Parts: sequence; structure tokens; C-alpha cells
Amino acid sequence: MIIRRAVEQDAPAVAALINDMVRGSLITFTVEERDPEQVAEQIRRSGPRFLVAEEAGEVLGYASYKPFREGPGYRHSAEHSILLAPAAHGRSTGRVLMNRLEDIAVRDEIHVLIAGISSANPAAVGFHKALGFEEVGRMPQVGRKWDQWLDLVLMQKILAADGKTLT
Repeated sequence: MIIRRAVEQDAPAVAALINDMVRGSLITFTVEERDPEQVAEQIRRSGPRFLVAEEAGEVLGYASYKPFREGPGYRHSAEHSILLAPAAHGRSTGRVLMNRLEDIAVRDEIHVLIAGISSANPAAVGFHKALGFEEVGRMPQVGRKWDQWLDLVLMQKILAADGKTLT
């Protein structure tokens, strides 16, 4: 397995992963599919903050992050996304992707990495706990999909745990 920076040519495979999730699960609240050009634009904007896991030329998953909120006071906080193909589950793919993404975040002076997780995805909560994320909030019934109200679980990990202040 190779972890590398995503390139625009990865967009169709990443869009397929996203669209499978949108169509077949409650782990995202959105019902809008993404076309490859939208994903390619996200890859271009994200640069080194958009990674893919690849094996034998097949994209197994991706991880990326973006600013958590606008404004200079939030410049050291970011919200991440991670999504794996079913074939990648249980193979440490997610852990390797997140470790590499955290390294990039630290270089970018990100102090806190945030995850917003659907309550319909308890496996993601467990995955994040195993990586050192802590649940810091739960927003009841803020999402709705397929006529179901869904909670948003907020988790975070402080990356600069050495106590140093970022400038």
C-alpha cells in the first residue's frame, strides 16, 4: 500500500467512493453526489492536504483536511475527512492515512484536528478513539437523511501535545 498526495487523475476513483457512501449509508448527511470535476477541484485546492491510499493502481481511500471555521482565530484548527473502500477496512489503511495526514497538519501548524461523525457510524467513533481523538460534543438531531434524524458527534485531537504555543 502506498500513501501519496492525491492528483487530479484520482478524482474519478475518489468521487466513486464518495458517491457510494452518499447513496448507500447514513455516515454522511448529504444526498448530493459529487462529480469527478468537483473532486478534482477539491484536490487542486487542498494540495498536500489531500492524500490517497493506493494499492496495485487502485485507490483504497482518502484523507484530507480543511479549515474548521473562517477567521484568524481558528487558523490552527482543521476538520478532516477520511473514507475507505470496503476492501481497505481492517488493514490499517485508515490508521496509516491519518498518521500521514497528522504529520502534514503539524507541519502546517494545525494544533487541533476535528472530526464530525454521524451517530449512525459508531465504527468511526471507535476508529477515532483508537487514534487518540476524544468526544467533545454531540449535537442531537442536526442531520436528516432518509426521513431519519441523526446526531453529529464531534471529536478532536490536540496535535501539539508538547505544550508549545504555536505562533
